[in-house]
Formats: sequence, structure tokens, C-alpha cells
Amino acid sequence: MESDWAAEHLQTIRTLMERSAVYRRALAPIMIFNGALGISGTVLSCISNIESSRAFVLAWAVVAAVALTGSFLLVRRQALKDSEPFWSPPTRRVAQAMVPALTVGLFVGMLAILANGAGQSGAGVISLIWCIAYGCALHAAGFFMPRGIRLLGWLFILAGMGSALALLLTTRDGIAGGQASPLDPLFDGRGFFMGIMFGGLHLICGVYLYFTEKGKNAA
Repeated sequence: MESDWAAEHLQTIRTLMERSAVYRRALAPIMIFNGALGISGTVLSCISNIESSRAFVLAWAVVAAVALTGSFLLVRRQALKDSEPFWSPPTRRVAQAMVPALTVGLFVGMLAILANGAGQSGAGVISLIWCIAYGCALHAAGFFMPRGIRLLGWLFILAGMGSALALLLTTRDGIAGGQASPLDPLFDGRGFFMGIMFGGLHLICGVYLYFTEKGKNAA
């Protein structure tokens, strides 16, 4: 039984290595789509004038749902184009690697909704936790995908931790309350931090993948 499991595991790893170029090609449109969506989410948050942590979470939950749906459809289209099954063993490995960290982000969002806070102070903390959790999810998935995904994951993690430290150092009584920090406008209900991280970084990564892959194909 163990030998069968080991053989299946080795076959999955071999398949993932063989498909690294396919994943790289599929990631470009996904990253561009999610980047544009992240920036659009910030624009809509500014227009909506969000004033509570609960409304902030609900707004970005809608953005996340659209992002997941769009990414699913893009991956499915790529699988059909290459005549491959969508829910293959490698795809399951990637999904299983990302689920724990994404569950943490989902749980934090649910707590914010249940707490029903009236102020915007929680939006910054939630944004930072989401950023770090998403970075952990990308890093975990990166072990089954191109190396650049792990680097992108570390970028999200370090950006989240660095921003939290910067907020702590510039706020007299800590992140949770007290005197305002000059960085507060980045972390209020308008979601500028979310737009920079989940919009700008995804967009830059997607454009980079698109042109590098296009250059390889031309060569």
C-alpha cells in the first residue's frame, strides 16, 4: 500500500515538473485578471465610502469571490485547450497546499463580520492579516509550481509584516488604537493597501509572465 502511495506521489511530482511551463503560461492571464480586479476593488471602495470593518470585509469578499470564479474559468479554459482534466492530481496538490492559509484569512473575515464594528480601525489589521495569509498560501503552492510563485509569496509576507511594523512604530499606542499614524490612509476603508498588494503586485507579475513567456515562444 505504501509503495503504491509513493509511486503516485512521485508521478505527481514528475507531472508537476513537466507542466511547470504550462502553469507559467496559465498564470499570466490569471494574475492580470486578479490585478485589474484588485485595483477595481479599491476604486469601488473609494466610491462607496466604506465606514465600517464589516462593510470593508463584505466588499472585498465579493471581490475575492469574483477573483476565484474568474481564475477557475481561466484555468478550466486552459485545461480544455490542452486537452487535460481540470481537477487532476497536480491541481489537487496545489489546492490542498493553499487551503490552510486561505482558511485563516476567511476566518478572520468572518470574525470581523460577526463583530460588526462601526469604525474603520479594523480594516487595516484585516488587510495585513489577509496579505500575510495569502503570501503563505502562495508560498505553499509554490512548491508545486514555478519558483517565482514562492518569491511572490515571500513578497506578500514581508510586505504585510513590514507594514505592520511601520504602523506600530508610527502609532503612539499601537496598531489597535490611540494616536493616528501617517500611514493610516493606506489602511482605512478605501483599501489602498489592498489595491497596491492584491491589485498592483498581481498586475505587475501577470504582465511580466506574459511578456517573458511570449519572448520564449518567439525564440
